Amino acid sequence: MSLRARSLLTTAGLPCRDPGELPDSPHRFPDGAHYRVEIPSTEGPRALLAVLEEAERLDVRVHRVSQGSGVFLHTDAELDEMAAIARDAVVEVSLFARPSAAWDTSAMARAPAGGVIAAASRGTEQLVHGLEDILRAADHGYRSVLIADIGLLDAFRRVRAAGGLPAEMQAKISVMLPVANPSAARVIVGLGASTINLPTDLTLAQVAAIRAAVDVPLDVYVESPDPVGGFVRLHELPELIRIAAPVHVKFGLRNAPDVYPAGSHLDATVLALSRERVRRARLGMELLARSGSTAAMSELGAEGLALVQEPARAHA
Repeated sequence: MSLRARSLLTTAGLPCRDPGELPDSPHRFPDGAHYRVEIPSTEGPRALLAVLEEAERLDVRVHRVSQGSGVFLHTDAELDEMAAIARDAVVEVSLFARPSAAWDTSAMARAPAGGVIAAASRGTEQLVHGLEDILRAADHGYRSVLIADIGLLDAFRRVRAAGGLPAEMQAKISVMLPVANPSAARVIVGLGASTINLPTDLTLAQVAAIRAAVDVPLDVYVESPDPVGGFVRLHELPELIRIAAPVHVKFGLRNAPDVYPAGSHLDATVLALSRERVRRARLGMELLARSGSTAAMSELGAEGLALVQEPARAHA
């Protein structure tokens, strides 16, 4: 079945089927490691401190945290505080470039089939606002931004190439921009993606097929929030690392409230969730050890991390 299509995919240099035998990934991070740990939904400096405190208590090496509310929902002082904490801890911070269709007057984003547009930059004005979030993050020293729209990704690539952004600035693709097959992964990398967050429901074979098509790091939820599936895949962690390396393993939370957009009115919830995500990572590390896996984890501050830099200028 589909012999012609499979043949043409092979000719195009793409996998023509999801593998039955899951191969070891031949790729690694620049330091030779297989995996790194990411704690998502770290909404501001207080949440970052909670993550770091819990990581020290539970002996979890956290390489990257990511945020979902958007750069524009932080004051300059909060951005500077979070940047200073991250520099001291040698941790990458990736901030979301917002807003998106789901946060404005889009009727389609609220319709039954609206998930296809919810994360899109709607119109030129949202491209402008998203790019402004990216530029502001860079001004405060951040070197990684979360992007959920292909137009904004292409704008990011063009602006960076023209010197409007630091050359080392990285584009982390959000789970809300679904990269669900090898061809899509190639396109996204061609548009400037530095690291790709895969949909939460891909099988190991589907993940392996994407890995065969691209060599950038993949970001994969080991446990995903309910709005993006609510899957608990801790038992697959050893195989996931083996086939997807280099991979950021992400520890979200099922059965947890959606806190976007976060703020001080949600502090108690945000901080509790941040600590529990680190505990989930501890569970993952212990499971990995019991499995007999020999996969190597990066050290903190390892090559390739988009670490926060000193800001180019002071902020009023």
